[in-house]
Amino acid sequence: MGYKVIYISQAEHLHLYLDNLKVEKENTDILIPIADIQILVIDNYKAYLTVPLMNKLSEKNVCTILCGVDHLPKTYILPMNGNYATSGNIAKQIEWTDETKKILHREIVKHKIINQYIILRKNHKSEEVVSKLKEYSETVLNGDITNREGLASKMYFREMYGEDFIRMDEDVVNAGLNYGYSIFRSLITSIIVGKGYLPNLAFFHRGKQNSFNLSDDIIEVFRPIVDDYVYNNLLDEILFKTAHKKELIDLTNKKINIDNRKQTIGNAINLYLDSIFRFIDDQSNEILFPFPIAYDNEI
Repeated sequence: MGYKVIYISQAEHLHLYLDNLKVEKENTDILIPIADIQILVIDNYKAYLTVPLMNKLSEKNVCTILCGVDHLPKTYILPMNGNYATSGNIAKQIEWTDETKKILHREIVKHKIINQYIILRKNHKSEEVVSKLKEYSETVLNGDITNREGLASKMYFREMYGEDFIRMDEDVVNAGLNYGYSIFRSLITSIIVGKGYLPNLAFFHRGKQNSFNLSDDIIEVFRPIVDDYVYNNLLDEILFKTAHKKELIDLTNKKINIDNRKQTIGNAINLYLDSIFRFIDDQSNEILFPFPIAYDNEI
């Protein structure tokens, strides 16, 4: 996987040139090796993309996101067959047992709540709320039948963004959360497909019209990374700006701790997914969960 995160908002034509993305804008041409690209966001609904370019991006498993007129992500470009083992992996995926899925859901919810209270503590929030979330994380049952996730999230969001905060309202904070989650979800989806699994067959999420149920399971422990950015950059903003979008996209190129090592978020997603699939296949008893504090690459 590449490492560059590319955001394009003004280019007129994008096409393939000798395994490079060629970006044409007025009288300027820019060449970017496709092998170096991790995420490509095209935020210009008037831009022209060629079929050879789209096929090459798909072949190289570049996370390619097309935005609509409202500048929000609308489309992912994904390969039809992301891995030589796709058929075998899908067959195994269909056979995942309910008990295994309930255990995985429990562990994901537990570590999502852990990452939430880590972010609360990082931002010097109420230790009383931190203690309550810690209690919730320690009492999650298989399948989260007591809804610890929902209870924790309600307390967490109000502590992060204020007592009047309502998730999915139309405001700057929610715009930032939605955009950041969408970028992470698309990256996770491209990695899932690249490993030969279907992103719509999941442990917990079962939306019949949702093609990304598994992605929505996997993203849970990474959401607090976006939450932290939004708290520190958007809480007092009036508008959700292009600069914020670029920073949220670039957030995926920062490093986090996983398995006692600093990894780029893309690599952390790879390690996390691999550990989950090994756990399901009875090849390991350990799942590697990410720590939600993001660092710049030079650190």
